[in-house]
Amino acid sequence: MNALIYTLGVVAFVIGVAISIGLHELGHMYPAKKFGIKVTQFFVGFGNTLWSFKRGETEYGIKSIPLGGYVKLVGMLPPAKDADPHEVRKTNTGLFTQLISDARNAEYEHIEDKDLDRLFYRKPWWQKLIVMAGGPTVNILIAIVLFTIVFMGFGALTPSTTVQAVSDCAISDAEAGRTCTSEDSVTPAKKAGLLADDKITSFNGAKITSWDQLTGLIRANGSKEATIGFERDGSPREVSVATSVLARADVDDPTKTVDVGFLGVTPTQSYVRQGPGFVASVMGDYVVGTTQAIIHLPERMVGVTKAAFGAEREADGPISVVGASRVAGEMVTVDDPTWPERIQRVLVLLAGLNLFLALFNFIPLLPLDGGHIAGALYEAVRRAFAKLRGRPDPGYADVARMLPVAYAVGALLMLMSVILIYADIVNPVSIS
Repeated sequence: MNALIYTLGVVAFVIGVAISIGLHELGHMYPAKKFGIKVTQFFVGFGNTLWSFKRGETEYGIKSIPLGGYVKLVGMLPPAKDADPHEVRKTNTGLFTQLISDARNAEYEHIEDKDLDRLFYRKPWWQKLIVMAGGPTVNILIAIVLFTIVFMGFGALTPSTTVQAVSDCAISDAEAGRTCTSEDSVTPAKKAGLLADDKITSFNGAKITSWDQLTGLIRANGSKEATIGFERDGSPREVSVATSVLARADVDDPTKTVDVGFLGVTPTQSYVRQGPGFVASVMGDYVVGTTQAIIHLPERMVGVTKAAFGAEREADGPISVVGASRVAGEMVTVDDPTWPERIQRVLVLLAGLNLFLALFNFIPLLPLDGGHIAGALYEAVRRAFAKLRGRPDPGYADVARMLPVAYAVGALLMLMSVILIYADIVNPVSIS
């Protein structure tokens, strides 16, 4: 049964990725068509065409490698300065010059005179900005929708003030997971006689309304005596006990440990529907975490490369779509979750992936969307300065000049993808 559920998780995630890619490309194509730009192809995937159909001037289809997608916007590259787009030079001296010339040549191979006003590069900078930002913006919207469904529809797992379990001994975070020994001290909660299903109602006279409030009071109490009010089987009770001091993770910086008060109870958790503020907070945390992950991606790839050849794989390191699919399969089976929990886990994974795709695509380098966005903004600034100085319009920004960078970045991304996929096959990340 677990094998079937695992497969369903993988398939659901892959379908979700394909839909996300399709919607990303739709985010480019829809405004492009509205602005009159000629669009000849819309494909999900790369490689050989598995299925396609043509409607109007645009061919829609699916390709064999589901690792991306593309929309063919005609006229992305302007012709060389003072050149007729129908008479591009066939040969050039210099490797980079030849690459740029070949790219321009391919761009205008099938363009007719009637298409000249529909070329991407001839559109106003703000239209180009909207078209290129449309894809990653759609990914952000997908993430918002998925996080909203998860946290406002299903709810977030929230700790309550009801005790789920009482720890037998005091173990620091650094030793978490080991069993108690005769040398370990008994927890204050055990000494006080607290039991599972007890509902803590007060701490040193303060009425308890949430687990976070209770945790803060316990941590601040140090080793002092504490009076704890609680309900058991509907009857109010009270007990006094000195909390102990234990090294726990710092609330503000989880990478550090601090000595704080410790009681030794684990809360009962249940799903509670949240509001828009909670969704915004989670999105903010994800944006910060994703941005940091992108910044540190090059150095983290060193660890992945070592793991691909036998070193230990970092559990929180980067993974490919292949690795993410395996994680999706594990997430719907580990800890034997309920079906609503399985759906939530896959949706959260897809939401995080869409947020990553959006932020990554905003990097201002070709061939990413951010490179074209940067070109449109550069064109706007250059024309604005020329107008202020009373100089002639400098014309369109020639993003073709950045093609050598685009080829280098593209080759690097391809190499990273190959390493990640290989590592995810021979030494995958596991959450179980």
